Amino acid sequence: MAGGGLAVASAGGQQFEAKITPIVVISCIMAATGGLMFGYDVGVSGGVTSMPDFLKKFFPVVYRKSNEVDINSNYCKYDNQGLQLFTSSLYLAGLIATFVASYTTRRLGRKLTMLIAGCFFIAGVVLNTAAEDLAMLIIGRILLGCGVGFANQAVPLFLSEIAPTRIRGGLNILFQLNVTIGILFANLVNYRTAKIEAGWGWRLSLGLAGIPACLLTLGAIFVVDTPNSLIERGHIEEGKAVLRRIRGTDNIEAEFQELLEASRIAKEVKHPFRNLLMRKNRPQLVIAVAMQVFQQFTGINAIMFYAPVLFDTVGFGSNASLYSAVIIGAVNVLSTLVSIYTVDKMGRRILLLEAGVQMFLSQVIIAIVLGLKVKDHSTDLSHGYSIFVVIMVCTFVSSFAWSWGPLGWLIPSETFPLETRSAGQSVTVCTNFLFTFVIGQAFLSMLCHFKYGIFLFFSGWVLIMSVFTLFLIPETKNVPIEEMTERVWKQHWYWKQYMDDHHHDAEAAASNKVGHTNGNGFDPALQL
Repeated sequence: MAGGGLAVASAGGQQFEAKITPIVVISCIMAATGGLMFGYDVGVSGGVTSMPDFLKKFFPVVYRKSNEVDINSNYCKYDNQGLQLFTSSLYLAGLIATFVASYTTRRLGRKLTMLIAGCFFIAGVVLNTAAEDLAMLIIGRILLGCGVGFANQAVPLFLSEIAPTRIRGGLNILFQLNVTIGILFANLVNYRTAKIEAGWGWRLSLGLAGIPACLLTLGAIFVVDTPNSLIERGHIEEGKAVLRRIRGTDNIEAEFQELLEASRIAKEVKHPFRNLLMRKNRPQLVIAVAMQVFQQFTGINAIMFYAPVLFDTVGFGSNASLYSAVIIGAVNVLSTLVSIYTVDKMGRRILLLEAGVQMFLSQVIIAIVLGLKVKDHSTDLSHGYSIFVVIMVCTFVSSFAWSWGPLGWLIPSETFPLETRSAGQSVTVCTNFLFTFVIGQAFLSMLCHFKYGIFLFFSGWVLIMSVFTLFLIPETKNVPIEEMTERVWKQHWYWKQYMDDHHHDAEAAASNKVGHTNGNGFDPALQL
């Protein structure tokens, strides 16, 4: 029984009938639990690394340093490469795993790739919960990173392909919403487990990651694979049957024929990664890579680090860091809901541009206040200033959560054509993990040296990314994925110059000539 109906326009003016069916909604919710796992991993690491028992067991140097007040700077308290490796190792593993995930997503399907991600998650949770030394802890984080790499490769593609065009943005952002819910859930868990005096609270925090891990694994077993993936792998009739089920109508022939044509074009591509470098795919590649770099350079990590100090000054007392994490996590979730509601109504560009202004102003204001009031060994924030800065923190987090947070994943997942979509998503995820690893490994050291100036550093990047958005990121609202080239790229003032058909034919011929050496559709040079 359909929950509602809508019509999706094709390039030629024909309407694709598509109802919002229960199977689509349930499949998207279950698939998006990959984001829940990712978010929990992100949130839980920050909480356990502030627990004295965890630091004493795995990072005794940091534990001693944090208790020697006389030699400790507000800005340098946690400047330790080992501690940073605990956080960033997840992203380094995800970076490597995403290349393997690109192959499984293309050859084995989106569904099986999500199942593999769930298995990695469960294995990582078991090792982390039972960890007795740093090596065991890091190996567990690496396995979790592999799960994140597979999930972040498959889930955004799954959501983009299974959702009707008119609500594609909202359903795709379910992934990011679950990331924020996962972070909030982790923060709430950390708040409770930190009160366990027996010293094993950190094990419970790490172990409860098994809940979203099992949800993703079970979800991957029961969801249907996308028609795009089934048709791409030669399961034509099954793909047509699934398309009929998820659209809730028998009138799917026009959309089915478009998927067949897209699949035919995709199969002609022997080397998807090499094909990404072709002139016609340059706009999508540049935007996908740039958005991942910009997402990490918004400075969200800087805000999250300062929150405990700021909320402590307001008067939350000894549990300030955990209180602040919960509050910011709640703001994060609510603001992502705003994005789900507005992204398919207002569009992608307006959210990115508005958030750019909001993030820039809030970061500059925070830098000025902290530069004047927070020194290495003292804070001089009055109650009024503290409340003002806390408002600025929430202002920044909310603007990120309805813009660069979810749209950094949505826009790349919906702009690549089918023949390069899996490879394009792989590059997107890899770039994100690479720069998340860089920021995660270097941030605490940067903070120690830049001090309040780190906010000015990130605000400069926010200005750059806003200019990039204004001139180079096109609007993709309500455009079917298979029609991006005709309706978006060929109409854009700058990117249309890369859509020269004659130039594409020459490139394709050269690529196929090379591709005849291997008919299995996968570049041996890229096999791992």
